[in-house]
Amino acid sequence: MSRELRAVFADKLREFMAEDERVVVVDADLARASGTLALREQFPDRAIDVGVAEANMVSVAAGLASYGFLPFCTTFSPFLARRACDQVALSVVYAKQNVKLVGTDPGVTAELNGGTHYGLEDISIMRSFVDMVVFEPVDETQLEQAMPQILAYEGPLYIRLARKPQPDVFGADYKFDLFKADLVKEGADVTIFASGIMVHESLEAAKLLAEEGISAEIINVHTIKPLDQETILSSVKKTGCAVTAENHSTVGGLYSAITELLCGEYPVPVKAIGIDNVFGQVGKIPYLMEEFKLRAIDIAEACKASIERKG
Repeated sequence: MSRELRAVFADKLREFMAEDERVVVVDADLARASGTLALREQFPDRAIDVGVAEANMVSVAAGLASYGFLPFCTTFSPFLARRACDQVALSVVYAKQNVKLVGTDPGVTAELNGGTHYGLEDISIMRSFVDMVVFEPVDETQLEQAMPQILAYEGPLYIRLARKPQPDVFGADYKFDLFKADLVKEGADVTIFASGIMVHESLEAAKLLAEEGISAEIINVHTIKPLDQETILSSVKKTGCAVTAENHSTVGGLYSAITELLCGEYPVPVKAIGIDNVFGQVGKIPYLMEEFKLRAIDIAEACKASIERKG
């Protein structure tokens, strides 16, 4: 576990803004929370705060994009996905504007901000938009490598960003591809498709399963739309069953994306680990992980249930 992901994000933005005068960051009164506040000192004309007006933030970003700028707009994930939904749909997606949307503190990482600030629907909403790319980084290494590819990508893209430091999953030999899922661990008995903070938790689950002689394969689905269908299908054809693990509602997110693909191409048993039809609540992450059954032990139990269904 190393730097906060918001610090990694802000440092990469600083590099981009120094190299390319088209790069702009737009905030809605949450620059300090998003880690982008210091950019105003170095780039006062390209670090814009619109105030508590998230819908306007997205419209401003879309307008800048229409003039050739490369805007990143940042706020808490529910404020982008819920409050600014129509502006994202029309001003960005329908208008085909090259805007990067950054939703921070999704799911249980909202912690003490409570249920009103949980991003439990953001993947569901964003992946429903035409041509929207939905990306969730796992750790510092992945985010650092992802940022240049995100900047170079032409079109609307949503980054689902946990602000705080995350455990290291990838090492110095890691090579990122925005549209290629990562085979984190090979296995034979069950596939765990995980995203974001749930990748590390899945690795811990695999250790528990190994103690019982069960071999779990772990795929990091960092880009939830579009899915890397080849990697997903190849894995389940080998293992014959799966579990999805996400820090999101079980409706419309990773579980939905994976099962939509498998239902049409290669039906196998799939169990879901996620936040199941409840609102978020106030608490620290360890308590919330236990409350919503997102822990390694919960993933391991789901894997055993999926294997049993396969039999």
